[in-house]
Amino acid sequence: MAGEDGLEGKGLEGDGLNSLDDRLLAIRAGEGDDEAFAVLVRRHSRSLLALAHHLLGNIADAEDAVQDSFLGAWRRLPEFRGDAQFRTWMYRIVTNHCLNTLRSRTLTVPLDAVPEPATRNGHTAPERAAESVAATTALAEALGRLSPDQRVCWVLRELHGLHYEEIAQVTGTSEQTVRGRLFRARRSLTKEMGPWR
Repeated sequence: MAGEDGLEGKGLEGDGLNSLDDRLLAIRAGEGDDEAFAVLVRRHSRSLLALAHHLLGNIADAEDAVQDSFLGAWRRLPEFRGDAQFRTWMYRIVTNHCLNTLRSRTLTVPLDAVPEPATRNGHTAPERAAESVAATTALAEALGRLSPDQRVCWVLRELHGLHYEEIAQVTGTSEQTVRGRLFRARRSLTKEMGPWR
């Protein structure tokens, strides 16, 4: 009977953890609760992996970045005071890790590597599909040529839907700086993607 109670209590504990908000989970994880941290990892890993993939351009580097970021967050959880949302805090950790990775890389895409757009006359379905793939590739290459700071702001705003204030928290800058970086990123992308319109 006592064994059954222990199992039921453990099951209820797991369900209880899943129903807690991020702030309480972070507090418990900071106190050493591995299961609370596991809930946070499950809850946020997909969006953080998408962010890292958008910033770094390949899934292997993105997975490494997210794993390293969660390890770093685990160590720093006692410092987490809840001033920002846990999600925003993790976005900042992942973004900083990705920025460091990007800054250590050299530009691997030559500036003249953007393919010429396909002609607009006589499209068939396969031609449209090929043009769509080429346009997506051109956008990825154009994003790769943005400064890391501009790319981070653009990805957080356009692909992850963060507000200017959240982006400022993630990047450790002001909203005005975020707006300036987004303006320059959009202007550059509009110019580079002009042939695909």
